[in-house]
Amino acid sequence: MALAGKYNMTIDQGATFALQMTYKDSDGNLVDLTGYTARMQVRQTVPSTSTILDLTTANGGLILGGAAGTIDVAITATTSAAITANQYVYDLELVNGTTVERLVMGTFTCRGEVTR
Repeated sequence: MALAGKYNMTIDQGATFALQMTYKDSDGNLVDLTGYTARMQVRQTVPSTSTILDLTTANGGLILGGAAGTIDVAITATTSAAITANQYVYDLELVNGTTVERLVMGTFTCRGEVTR
C-alpha cells in the first residue's frame, strides 16, 4: 500500500457537492472496489473528538463503482448548509475485510453562503 494522496477539497455551504475519483494501482490499472466499503470524516483538527461531517457507503455519502474503480463523494445541499463556513481536515478510507487503506486526505474548506 502506498501513502495516502493529498487533495484539498472545497465545497460551498448550502449547495450540492459531487466529486468522482478513480482509484488506480501504481501501474495505472483500475482497482476493483467490489466488496469494499468506504468512510470519510471531516473534523476541526486531526485530534478533534467530534466530527463535522461523516460520510460512508452505508449512509449514501460515498458510492463505490465496483470494477470501474470509482468513488463518488455526494454531499446534499441540506447537509452542506449545516456546516459552518471554515477550514477543516478530512480523510477518506477504503475498507476490505480487516484491511483499511487511507486513500486521500487534506483540507476541507466550506465557503459561506450569502443567499439563504
